[in-house]
Amino acid sequence: MAYFLGRDVNVYITTESVDTLVATSDSAGTANTTGGAGTTNFAGFLTTAGITSGSVSDVTGVDLSIGAVDEDITYFGFRNITKAEIKKETTVSLTRKKSGNSWDAIYNAGGRWGGNSDSLFGGDQEPTVETGYRLYVQLKDGTEWIAVPNACVASHTVSFNADGASEETMEFMSYVTPLVGTSSASVTGTTSTANL
Repeated sequence: MAYFLGRDVNVYITTESVDTLVATSDSAGTANTTGGAGTTNFAGFLTTAGITSGSVSDVTGVDLSIGAVDEDITYFGFRNITKAEIKKETTVSLTRKKSGNSWDAIYNAGGRWGGNSDSLFGGDQEPTVETGYRLYVQLKDGTEWIAVPNACVASHTVSFNADGASEETMEFMSYVTPLVGTSSASVTGTTSTANL
């Protein structure tokens, strides 16, 4: 597990397609190629140029956890068990100062699994290379980029402090192996079907 302060990293969110994903002010998530009036860009499009359109502002913390999902295999007559790795699991929690309802709209109005210009994806359909979002964490003091492809929104919480400020946390989860590179171009390629 790695925890980064918001001042140490830049965070970007893109879709896994060539379209941006926007949230409207009336709490309805829609997929579109450009954001119109009354919309907020939630995720940019999957190109090097599109990363900056998905910039996350007012980030206070990023929690990046990489683990594995194991299966226990028991053998008749033995007390010990075998742990067989089934798949990798990556979780990213983004915490930011609450500045609008775009994250609420994405979580509550069907935008948890991403989308393209045709529609938002549902959680009950077979995943494709366009399912989910790609999260980028760029270290400000260097050229290291970490990208988590095909991540879906797992949870969203809002916390209120005594001084009247509020923060919100959105947790993303992916079973696709993260990408590490020295530039944004090295972590923006389309996910292959073999990695799903």
